[in-house]
Amino acid sequence: MYKVTIKDSSFSEMSKKERMMLCDMAGASKIDEVLNMVDEVTFKPTGYAVLEVHNDRSRGDKDYVKYLYIDADGNRYVSGSESLFTSFKYYFDEMQGESEDWAIAVTKQPSKNYSGKDFYTCYLV
Repeated sequence: MYKVTIKDSSFSEMSKKERMMLCDMAGASKIDEVLNMVDEVTFKPTGYAVLEVHNDRSRGDKDYVKYLYIDADGNRYVSGSESLFTSFKYYFDEMQGESEDWAIAVTKQPSKNYSGKDFYTCYLV
């Protein structure tokens, strides 16, 4: 069985179609794959969703969280990175209602705690 539920989102009111579209990650670009091709990806976020996934066919943990980011052009990005979401959410919440143009740049950084591993983070641009 495969099931996705919305744990949290920036959208206060959603139709059934909009909820279903948030749960469907099929058309979303995977942040880790994008950052394997470029040094950073920049986008103007319009919203996000925290998705709880249950996947009986998963090789690892059957229950996990994915973070879906939606930009102003309708592009969707997905990642399981909690460090990225923590940084993103800080900027997203602080910039709500801001009239000045802003965007988020997502990057991959080498981990100081785990040799040979990377973590994802973002900064405001």
